[in-house]
Amino acid sequence: MSAAAPLARIWLCADDYGISPGVNRGIRDLIERGRLNATSVMVVGPAIGREEVHALESATRASPRCAIGLHATLTAPFRPLSMHFRPLDGGLFPPFAKLFRLGLLRRLDPEIVNAELKLQLSAFREMFGRAPDFVDGHQHVQLFPVVRDAFLGAVKELAPTAWVRQAGRPGPLAGRLNAPKALFLDTLSAQFRTRAAHAGIAVNPAFAGAYDFSRMPDFGRLMREFLEGLPDQAVVMCHPGFVDDVLASLDPFTDQREREHAYLAGEEFPALLAEKQVTLG
Repeated sequence: MSAAAPLARIWLCADDYGISPGVNRGIRDLIERGRLNATSVMVVGPAIGREEVHALESATRASPRCAIGLHATLTAPFRPLSMHFRPLDGGLFPPFAKLFRLGLLRRLDPEIVNAELKLQLSAFREMFGRAPDFVDGHQHVQLFPVVRDAFLGAVKELAPTAWVRQAGRPGPLAGRLNAPKALFLDTLSAQFRTRAAHAGIAVNPAFAGAYDFSRMPDFGRLMREFLEGLPDQAVVMCHPGFVDDVLASLDPFTDQREREHAYLAGEEFPALLAEKQVTLG
């Protein structure tokens, strides 16, 4: 009898730790259950005080292979750590579309962006006593023109052993022409991977997890699609959590977080991992 094929170990990463107490609680619950093995921390979020940091560290002690990363944030409704960040929008970072447009038109100052990202990396080190295991970006800002070079420069200087998230899917582009969001991320990620390679910074080999949150689709069906054909060390992004007033005041992505949590906490998920020959261990 031939030996069984080795399992592909992926990173199932919950974004947005620090955005609200309810999201934090949901992420920690899944880490303790062994249903997540990575989370990225939003150091500019309103729920990332000392108690929330200690609670996350306690949760990961039960899952020692769980990685903790920095969720670099440059879009509204969050505020920069730097006093000199520009442009601002009512004292906040610019909205997603405006930041992307400014980067595309080369109207962002890369030194100002780099300084903000270095402050966020330094804040992470102050909170956790070490550099992050990896660095990604809220709303994929690390992939934006101008931002990507400032981002990679900050990581190279302050977290040189961290890997960074690219958001390109495996397989031919033709298979994703009916998924505009994934195609958009594929296009941006191609340039990002090239720049990361030139900087000597490691990236994940593949990515999944992008979908239209507003349609509230069946997350179990989506997860089945996400896991298809993923190689070892690929990243699957997710956003589980519990809705609270803080989250509702900051982000339109609310109830679907609870659906994601329910699926990941349930018994269908480990069965799917086994079927797809994937492990989080």
